Amino acid sequence: MYAVLPLLLSTVAHADQQKVWAAGAYSFSDEEGGFRITGASGKGTHDDPLVITEELESATPVTLTIRTTKPIKAFDPSGDFANGIMYMRIVALNNSGQPWVEFEFELQETLGQPSVFGDGLSFDQRNKSPDNIVSDRYAHFDRNFEPYDKLLFKDGKVDPLKTVQFEFLMTDYTPRWTFYVVQDPRIPSS
Repeated sequence: MYAVLPLLLSTVAHADQQKVWAAGAYSFSDEEGGFRITGASGKGTHDDPLVITEELESATPVTLTIRTTKPIKAFDPSGDFANGIMYMRIVALNNSGQPWVEFEFELQETLGQPSVFGDGLSFDQRNKSPDNIVSDRYAHFDRNFEPYDKLLFKDGKVDPLKTVQFEFLMTDYTPRWTFYVVQDPRIPSS
């Protein structure tokens, strides 16, 4: 019995460090490390976006893991099912000690592999003139498709211990149970 206690305490401590947050039809995890999710809410609809609050402890790329927790029902407008349309708001605290001059998001259906056209996952690729991609600290954005699905926010700055908000629409026309969002804060080069 006593030999099991240290293993049990180690497992409990590890579980406390990595929490899975549920919102809408999805769960969100910081299991890949480098940042910490501090909250999740919303349904993922236009009027009630998924809001993920997080703290980034360095200026290196981190990966948000997203899993479907409810049945997939493509294009259902209720927000009660994983439907392939996710309005997102990411609120990130810069606890890296360095200013961020750009911030990039990259979608991956398979961890570590670029998203390609055939996987159906994108930052609303079908919309040629999106009006729902905004940030409170960056003035402009660029989207890059094939062989990646990337969204780069630029022309702004987030100082240490300040927060930044990003809003965008993610679409997945062939919904998957698990996918990833790589977040890459960029620091000045010199």
